[in-house]
Amino acid sequence: MHGGEGIDKAAPRLWRSILAAAAGNVLEWYDFTVYAYMAPYIALKFFPGDDPMTGLLAVFATFGLGFVVRPLGGILIGRLGDTKGRKAALLLTIVLMAVGTAGIGLVPGRDTVGAWAPWLLVLCRLIQGFSAGGEWGSSTAFIYEWAPRGRRAFFSSLQQSSVAGGMLLGSAIAAVLGTLLSKAQMSDFGWRLPFLLGALIIPVGWYLWRYVEETPVFAAGPTAPVTTGRGIALATQAGGIIVIWTVAYYAILTYMPVFTARYSKLGASAALWSNALSLLVLALTIPFFGVLADRVGRKPLLLAGAIGFALLSYPLFLVIVNSSAMLPVVLAQIGFALMTAIYSGGAPAAVTEIFPSASRLLWMSTGYSLTVAIFGGFGPYIAQWLVKNTGSPLSPVLYISGCALLSLAVIARIK
Repeated sequence: MHGGEGIDKAAPRLWRSILAAAAGNVLEWYDFTVYAYMAPYIALKFFPGDDPMTGLLAVFATFGLGFVVRPLGGILIGRLGDTKGRKAALLLTIVLMAVGTAGIGLVPGRDTVGAWAPWLLVLCRLIQGFSAGGEWGSSTAFIYEWAPRGRRAFFSSLQQSSVAGGMLLGSAIAAVLGTLLSKAQMSDFGWRLPFLLGALIIPVGWYLWRYVEETPVFAAGPTAPVTTGRGIALATQAGGIIVIWTVAYYAILTYMPVFTARYSKLGASAALWSNALSLLVLALTIPFFGVLADRVGRKPLLLAGAIGFALLSYPLFLVIVNSSAMLPVVLAQIGFALMTAIYSGGAPAAVTEIFPSASRLLWMSTGYSLTVAIFGGFGPYIAQWLVKNTGSPLSPVLYISGCALLSLAVIARIK
């Protein structure tokens, strides 16, 4: 079987492989993004001060540092995936993510170890970031290369749906803890619990190692690798597609609970539940748009999603800021989720198909991780910085719309 031929006979192997990769992906992205949902409590423990806004900026700067090392992880883990296999790369990312996440849950606060506390936090975040740098390319290529021809956008969209599922899991657990525990309990020990739970990814890694095979495309042998110059050109093209995609996930969905709690008229717990509902819609609708991308092509969905972000971000932010009831805020967040779902239906396959299989993980992971580091990782920080320096909670729209136009310029040139 090569690239999906003979898929009927291999259906059990196909679904076992894809579901194992998707389950690992859910837990990896839960591990990586739950940090943002616990941001206010982390600020109190590691960056105490008189100005809560400054503390949040410090936390989101540390959040962004997790993205600085992602290109290094993308290069090294991507190279490993192209030489030793997609499965080996995926296993390494799972182990590293578990170590970094559990570490955050165990790091003593500033009141215990003083100035060492923020540095230990940064170290754990860097381990997470290195892992995430290779994770997206490894899991995307793993699922894409197991998928049958004609259904690759659908199966690839399951990878992105699992990313949303991981973010949903993080948001839901944060919401449950915020509802069950008092503010003092959350500040004392409750914020640590989501990180300690993140170690549950280890059994998934063991299952992947024990029962899941290498992808048929890799097992069939490599195609000719691309030159460095060609690889850089392809990675740049992929990065252009990814710009608004990563902004949607990090500057909107990940940042939204903090933004909603602070600038809408909802409380912190309601903001988390509202975000969880929008993430549920996102996770459920991405596969539908993956099916559509197999039928109409990748480009129409990319265009529709990017145009939506460029035109609708301002009115949706306006609804969130001016609403005193939960329903309008939820509907606005669902609007963002649907635009992200439309884009996510076509983007994983579109990005993967840019690269030949022999150099796929190296250049795809490099292009993805660099773009995410520049545009996505510091998205929450940029959004918070814009609000602080303009005095307007609507100012993040400038960043979102600008990134949407940048991606549109690249998508318009894709055949």
